[in-house]
Amino acid sequence: MTLFERSAKELQAEIKAGNLSIADLTKEAYERIAKLDGDVQAFLASNEEKATAQATEMDKVPFEERGPLFGLPIGVKDNIVTEGLETTCASKILEGFMPIYDATVVNKLREAGMITIGKLNMDEFAMGSSNENSYFKTTTNPWNLNHVPGGSSGASAAAVAAGEVPISLGSDTGGSIRQPAAYCGVVGMKPTYGRVSRFGLVAFASSLDQIGPITRNVEDNALVLEAIAGLDPNDSTSANVEVPNYAAALTGDVKGLRIAVPKEFLGEGVGEAARQSVLDALEVLKGLGATVEEVSLPHSKYALAAYYILSSSEASSNLSRFDGIRYGFRAENVTNLMDLYKETRAQGFGDEVKRRIMLGTYSLSAGTYDAYYKKAQQARTLIKADYDKVFEDFDVIIGPTAPTPAFKIGENVDDPMTMYANDILTIPMNLAGVPAISIPCGFENGLPLGLQIIGKYFDEATIYRVAHAFEQATEFHKQVPQMWEGK
Repeated sequence: MTLFERSAKELQAEIKAGNLSIADLTKEAYERIAKLDGDVQAFLASNEEKATAQATEMDKVPFEERGPLFGLPIGVKDNIVTEGLETTCASKILEGFMPIYDATVVNKLREAGMITIGKLNMDEFAMGSSNENSYFKTTTNPWNLNHVPGGSSGASAAAVAAGEVPISLGSDTGGSIRQPAAYCGVVGMKPTYGRVSRFGLVAFASSLDQIGPITRNVEDNALVLEAIAGLDPNDSTSANVEVPNYAAALTGDVKGLRIAVPKEFLGEGVGEAARQSVLDALEVLKGLGATVEEVSLPHSKYALAAYYILSSSEASSNLSRFDGIRYGFRAENVTNLMDLYKETRAQGFGDEVKRRIMLGTYSLSAGTYDAYYKKAQQARTLIKADYDKVFEDFDVIIGPTAPTPAFKIGENVDDPMTMYANDILTIPMNLAGVPAISIPCGFENGLPLGLQIIGKYFDEATIYRVAHAFEQATEFHKQVPQMWEGK
């Protein structure tokens, strides 16, 4: 049994009993990365020297001054800035960029006593569903190295699934935490928009992006979200809403809870195994005392089109800052300023980023703004209204996280539309701004399937309560890939 097969609570108990030190945990992370990351390809930058020194100092801190996450290793997605540790967004255009400050979530993790192990690979600028769009490397799925880990937080999920770190941070713009969590058989939470500060998150689509935790179990996930959530004066979109004790919500009791199941989430395009795993999960929850009823989210069919217009429009604006002047990659042998802009972006951005910038710029142009961007915003309002209506009568909404398990590397890389459709079940929550989690609920051909639980605004506590009750009633979260030691 490796150390990271244990929960945060179990690790803290071992440390307090004198069987384990924080230095041991940090050493374990780097040993497993050395052993496994040649196959998994999750890490882009290592923080080993600083992390090892930090761990040694933290072992001297009295136990009464430590919190539940104190001394635990964490991996951070490479679009979250870390002072003095290279942050590239997996793009050539930011290769070698060393931030001069930490993101708010990184500061909060440090206050909680967590140790940053390194930066994790991703789809370039968080644009993708497979982790195949990174400039540097393609991360693989620990359950089957021939398959993708999902995206864009694929390496954040893969590193946890492989046991390289017990916890990681990802970002979710249209499913980029939940879909990789489903593909890799781990727990991934997208909080309510505004619950977690975006200060220090390199923006893709500012009205959709949210940072969230990826863990091996629900309780650890709840502990991390509580640590990183809260109002931030540096982020005007962060909400002044009290952060509850999420761990206290993990009672295992879901008696009387009202669950809505949208017929659109189990219809055409959803694989039979994914559909059946959700139906089986609902039976488990009914057995625990919850009630289940079918509902409709009629405007969800517009979500995919609305999302790609809106997110690409925001990306075309956000990515205009990468111009070869202020930081990052700069094209050489140019004759004037306009050439510098054009060549830097042509050479520095990958194909998927260019595709979305062009789509976004087109959608925002004078001749097409009303037909595309404005129409997409109207569709977004209708999608949000659907969720508001359902939540008048129900506590949570449940469905599959992804229509199928992870596909093979290279299988969809030349087919953008098929790739985009992989997010069809996760995108509506970002458009509506509601929180959602993915937890393991089954397997197909040895690859994990995910159950998605969606909650009311700022009611992550109820989502955690349902997820934890299901987790405790099943064994899916205890299964690990073959690459785990002794497996």
